[in-house]
Amino acid sequence: MFSLSLLLLCVPLVSSTPHMHKHYVRVDTAPLSGQYDSVNVGQYSLLNNLWGENGAASGSQTSQITSMKGSTIAWKTNWTWTGGNGVKSFANIQLNTGINQQLSTISNMPSTWHWSQSNTGAVVADVAYDLFTSDTPGGSNTNEIMIWLANVNSGPISAQYNAAGHAVPISKNISIEGHKWNLYSGSNGYNQVYSFLLTSGTVKSFQGDIYPFLSHLIDNEGMSTSQYLTTAQAGTEATSGKAKFTTSAYSLTIN
Repeated sequence: MFSLSLLLLCVPLVSSTPHMHKHYVRVDTAPLSGQYDSVNVGQYSLLNNLWGENGAASGSQTSQITSMKGSTIAWKTNWTWTGGNGVKSFANIQLNTGINQQLSTISNMPSTWHWSQSNTGAVVADVAYDLFTSDTPGGSNTNEIMIWLANVNSGPISAQYNAAGHAVPISKNISIEGHKWNLYSGSNGYNQVYSFLLTSGTVKSFQGDIYPFLSHLIDNEGMSTSQYLTTAQAGTEATSGKAKFTTSAYSLTIN
């Protein structure tokens, strides 16, 4: 006959509190080097995107995913460009879920982005979110909205420049998500471009909602809430020089 104590020892102990874990996702970490190479993982795509490489005298770029845990992805890119004018590449993470919604149906877009970039020599670049809207789902771009977390000897598209050749903002010292921004506006020849640039410094650890940037344009610049958000990307935009860019954690959700 078994004793009560022995029976208790035979019963497996089960915790009443469930353990919540963010599981690592198996990802393709092979480097991407082709002009439009890309790889999908979860809700994201990593795009190498050397769209302006023909404007360089020489150069290259390699990008790769390093990990993904839950909805948070990590990646890196190395680039070097010499000669020519204009942007050569925009290595970026693109969100593929929740897009093609009308702005009126979106309540928030929480995002986390922790990144670093080591530059060699004279570098011209920026680090930015890059959003596009259209009159129809998946349609031609009507507006491009950039949110610059870093400006390295570069500058935004603008309809006006001062005598020194610097872009003139259409609005200054806008408070959004704990930082001050200047807003610039101009055309890239295809669509309207709105660029939010920090009034000073860089933000290497962003955690907040990026929808208020769209709300500002809706409330102050006449952007229609009937527009559809067709693209949501974030990455390093390179013009010239040499740099190593690393994102240790990035996430974006559209609600």
